[in-house]
Amino acid sequence: PEFAVASLRALSDKGYDIAAVVTVADKPAGRGRKLTFSPVKEYAISTGLRVLQPEKLRDPSFISTLRELNADIFVVVAFRILPMEVWSLPALGTFNLHASLLPQYRGAAPINHAVMNGETMTGITTFLIDSEIDTGRILLSRVTEIGGEETAGQVHDRLMQMGAALVTETVKGLAEKTLKPVPQVIAPGTVLKSAPKIFPNNTVIDFTQPAFSVHNKIRGLSPYPGAVTTLIIAGRPVKLKLFGSK
Repeated sequence: PEFAVASLRALSDKGYDIAAVVTVADKPAGRGRKLTFSPVKEYAISTGLRVLQPEKLRDPSFISTLRELNADIFVVVAFRILPMEVWSLPALGTFNLHASLLPQYRGAAPINHAVMNGETMTGITTFLIDSEIDTGRILLSRVTEIGGEETAGQVHDRLMQMGAALVTETVKGLAEKTLKPVPQVIAPGTVLKSAPKIFPNNTVIDFTQPAFSVHNKIRGLSPYPGAVTTLIIAGRPVKLKLFGSK
């Protein structure tokens, strides 16, 4: 998604030799079902970068291509779970940019869940990928505040830029071997909050909850996928999406 483009652009602007860009296959979209490119592919094409779009990450021909590229580092931003056959290839490791302060908010939707839960602080983390999800050794992290009226979209845009800077800093540190990966530490008594993928049933507003909780849910799902409620108008149910509250 667009979140990953900022990091790719930052690496390109810093002059790093980008051997290839891996992104999802083109997908039909809209009424005409026209094939559309991911934002990452659009940027890669505009700058003449090689693009790989494997259907399956364990495809032997894809892995063979990766091996032939002989890249020193793999950088992962907002992508699928990588098999060991992929993340174990580069000599200096494979790292992921995650939009939370790990180990909190492991999962697919950390920004949304942090805002929905009323957090006042969040951040970004780079970590080395291993065989589990979002559990690898931490390389770098940065903190930012979440305003009481901010939406997930606003936090997303700030973390996107912070993340791009952190990605280039992480690549530099790995290349110069100045970074010391640190295991994720969970202090005794710490309650870990997860960030699972959001499905339609998770977007329905429960107005029996306190107003503060409803407010957080609305802004935590804004602008996408949007908090949902239903009104009965003239005897008919009308579905509404709410993108802000006061």
